[in-house]
Amino acid sequence: MLQLIAKSQLTSLSGVAQKNYFNVLDKIVQKVLDDHQNPRLIKDLLQDLSSTLCILIRGVGKSVLVGNINIWVCRLETILNWQQQLQNLQMTEVDSGLTLSDLPVHMLSNILYRFSDGWDIVTLGQVTPTLSALSEDRRLWKKLCQYHFGEKQFCRHLILSEKGHIEWKLMYFALQKHYPTKEQYGDTLHFCRHCSILFWKDSGHPCTAADPDSCFTPVSPQHFIDLFKF
Repeated sequence: MLQLIAKSQLTSLSGVAQKNYFNVLDKIVQKVLDDHQNPRLIKDLLQDLSSTLCILIRGVGKSVLVGNINIWVCRLETILNWQQQLQNLQMTEVDSGLTLSDLPVHMLSNILYRFSDGWDIVTLGQVTPTLSALSEDRRLWKKLCQYHFGEKQFCRHLILSEKGHIEWKLMYFALQKHYPTKEQYGDTLHFCRHCSILFWKDSGHPCTAADPDSCFTPVSPQHFIDLFKF
C-alpha cells in the first residue's frame, strides 16, 4: 500500500496524511537499520518515492503538490538521506552454527519453489554455488511463469533456445515487463457485503449471513485506497 501511494497517490494526500505517511516511512527505515532485516523492500519503496517526487517537484508550477514546495524539497532530501543510510548498512552475520550450505539439496530446492518473486530467486542463487545451480532449474522458472501469467501471454513473448527449448527464466522477466504479476500477501483485507465491514482474513469475522463465505470479497491495497476516493 505504501508503494502504491508512492507511485500514484502522493498528490491526493492531505497535509496531515502526508505527515503521517512520512512518519510511517521513518519508523520502517529505522526498524530496518536497527534489525538489519529486509532492506531490499524499503530500498525499492524509497526509489519509487524519490522518482515520483522528482517528477512532481518539477511540475510545481502546475500546483500538483499540496503544501509548500520547500517542505517537499526537504522531504526529498530526507529520502535521499535514508537511501544513503540503507546503502551503508552492513548486514551482520548470525553465528547459529547452521547455515544454508548445511541443508540438504532437496530442502534448498523446496525453499526456492516457495518464492513467488523471480528477483528473490536470483538473489538467493548468489549465496552459494549449490543455490546458484538450483536457481537455474527450468522447472522452477516454468512454475513461476505459470503462476503469474496465462497461456496467451506465453505465446506473445515466447523465447526459445538454440535447441528449441523454452527459456522460462528469460520469459519470466520479459513477461514481467509487460504484465503485472500476481499480488501475494501474508494477510489480506476482506469486505463482508452482508455486514458492510472490513476485516483481516486471518482474524475472521462473525458474519450473521446464512452462507458467510459467499459474502466475503478480498480487498487489494489498490482497492483499499480507492475506497477513500470521492
